[in-house]
Amino acid sequence: MKLTDRAGLKRLLQNAAAVVVLLALFLLGWRLWPHPPLSQGLPLSTAWYDRHGQLLRLQLATDDRYRQWTPLADMSPLAIDGILLHEDRWFYANPGFNPVSLLRGFWRSYISGGSKQGGSTITMQLARMKWQLNTRTPGGKLVQLLRAVQLELSYSKHDILEAYLNYAPYGRNIESLGAASLIYFNKSPAKLTLAEALTLAVLPQSPSLRIDPRSGELSPALMQARNRLFARWQQHYPTDNGQQALFRLPMTLRQPQALPFIAPHFIEQLQPGERALRVDTTLDATLQTLVERQVRAYILRNQNRGIHNAAVMLVDSRDMGVRALVGSADYFNRPIQGQVNGTVAKRSPGSTLKPFIYALGMEQGVLHPMTVLKDVPSTFGSYAPENFDRRFLGPVTATDALNFSRNIPAVAIAAQLRQPSFYQFLRLAGISNMASEKHYGLSLVLGGGEVTAQELARLYAMLANRGELRPLRMRESDPLDAGARLLSEEASFMTLDILRQHRRPGDTLAQRPSSLPVYWKTGTSWGFRDAWSVGIFGPYVLVVWQGNFSGQGNNAFIGVEAAAPLFFNIIDSVAASYPQLREPRHRFPPHLKKVDICLPSGNLPTQWCQQRGSSWFIPGKSPITVDTVYRPLRIDNLSGKVACAPWDEHSSHVEVFEFWPSDLANVFASAGLPKRPPPRGECQPESQSGSAPRITSPLKNTTYTLRQSQRGRENISFSAVTDADSRTVYWFVDDIYLGSSASKTPLDWQPSRSARYRIRAVDDRGRADSRTVRVEIIN
Repeated sequence: MKLTDRAGLKRLLQNAAAVVVLLALFLLGWRLWPHPPLSQGLPLSTAWYDRHGQLLRLQLATDDRYRQWTPLADMSPLAIDGILLHEDRWFYANPGFNPVSLLRGFWRSYISGGSKQGGSTITMQLARMKWQLNTRTPGGKLVQLLRAVQLELSYSKHDILEAYLNYAPYGRNIESLGAASLIYFNKSPAKLTLAEALTLAVLPQSPSLRIDPRSGELSPALMQARNRLFARWQQHYPTDNGQQALFRLPMTLRQPQALPFIAPHFIEQLQPGERALRVDTTLDATLQTLVERQVRAYILRNQNRGIHNAAVMLVDSRDMGVRALVGSADYFNRPIQGQVNGTVAKRSPGSTLKPFIYALGMEQGVLHPMTVLKDVPSTFGSYAPENFDRRFLGPVTATDALNFSRNIPAVAIAAQLRQPSFYQFLRLAGISNMASEKHYGLSLVLGGGEVTAQELARLYAMLANRGELRPLRMRESDPLDAGARLLSEEASFMTLDILRQHRRPGDTLAQRPSSLPVYWKTGTSWGFRDAWSVGIFGPYVLVVWQGNFSGQGNNAFIGVEAAAPLFFNIIDSVAASYPQLREPRHRFPPHLKKVDICLPSGNLPTQWCQQRGSSWFIPGKSPITVDTVYRPLRIDNLSGKVACAPWDEHSSHVEVFEFWPSDLANVFASAGLPKRPPPRGECQPESQSGSAPRITSPLKNTTYTLRQSQRGRENISFSAVTDADSRTVYWFVDDIYLGSSASKTPLDWQPSRSARYRIRAVDDRGRADSRTVRVEIIN
């Protein structure tokens, strides 16, 4: 060979080598250049699970397909090997296409006249699905091949196989091995058995023709295809002989219409903005089903009373996880607007907020559990509340006032609250969308505002957690918040102790009460629009609401008669299903004591107290004084009047009398239980202790507007509450004597001019009360 020929050959080889190197570098650079993941842009489904891993719902992707992206490492090796054996044995060796298979398919499809055969590899099938190619023509097949090469140059075999298994169709609107495994077998792809794995391996070839859409049974053609694959499997992999018997058994696949649809309101509340493929919630599917069953049964039994709807929440106070949420009695019932989530609807709470008024009162030193309150006709500024039954009980302990849901004592306590007021407390507790404090006034005490069932659950969970307010949790990933303390341990404990004494209604299904303590309260809104029952049992907070989403009232919507039976039916059902259910342990409040009291007054007993008991007490905070209801008087034996000093022990004796204020004495009298008044005499009794009169009208710091044209017909009434030993009240206006009245009767006054006046009431024992009012006389 000539020297020039050798030099030319050398240059040719060098150029060829350079081209090869450049091509290799180009391919290497192409391969190393970041490419978007094959999952990018693929709509995916979200799977919702309860706290124990039970599927609640598989949500459709935005293209109305069930599709779950599952990493290859989370798939069963049986499924991967079965699919490779069936679809592409030479997957890891070919460059994205198999020339032999393509030529064989071309020959059979276009030359020999046989049935069409594609000869596609897994990479080619992925290219067809990813770019939605029409591969029924030679041109389309060529594009598919080029796209397959592109995939091979851009991604690893691992990524291509993973993407194929997540794109592949598995019948109807099911795509991806993960979705098929979850829907058909109710398990993850990692837990597939050999029979299940090989069934899914043969499905993508003709998925819509191989399963009965109604029964889910495999067609004979699919069974035969799977068994043929199993025969090939046995040639390549060691197989237990027992597997052969399993492959002869019929197999039924769960269909999409049989997927669980549990707690729809709960899931729909979480859905907005949720992009995760799997969401582990705090819900407990067993408890959810139990609550739904009780709601359906109760509604069915009470339809003749016009009770058609309910909303229920069950919250675990230990971690604030929502265990059950029923937004309506029937999600699919259009007449009751069943798809509305009643647990997030703002409704009047009725009396369900009263426990927090008492808790604040105990926190601020206004009362203790056995403080005696007045359930008598009362006015608070211009507000004159009434009780639900329009009756008055007279003196009533704070415990009974709360459990009997008396309105007037609750308003009286709320009127004394400061730092925070009841309104401020609700704002601190996160009650949303509240108007101004002036807008509600004291009517907020009796349900004048609006709350949601979820807000009520959070408030009662605060009592269960001894005064610490924590947010509700609906996802297991939600943080466990340390909470903010709004009430002391002592006030929370005493409030719960009061609620524990609330008797359960007698018309619930259980024949006898559970041994599990229940701390509960009912509520009825104005106009009978809402019936509530809220409380705590074991570790759970339970909220039950009944009413109409339209706001239509019904006389049956009374908390204790409508909501409480369902409330206790749920409690009894949970307790029966979980007999080991116990209340969480809490330390005893460190600053709480018990003291002896005189029951009629709730104060410290004297030697004359005739009814004694005990009460929880916070030293240095709870209000308590010496009892003044029972007082001794020395009575002359002959006259029966108060004896004068010096006394003769032989002609007089000591008797103990009950000294009740006039407003309470009136209640006793109207109830047919008049109290014997202390006797009168010329001499003063031994004890001059007692209560000064308390002016109830006119109202303090109030402007009264009178019309000149109605002069003589418009008056201002003077009245006062007096102690039992008082008979007469003397009235003064700017220290000018106006007149006197019996302690139980009012006195009318006609002012002559516009001015500011000081009103004084002095009883016949010299005790006094005063206040300032303004009068404006207009034409």
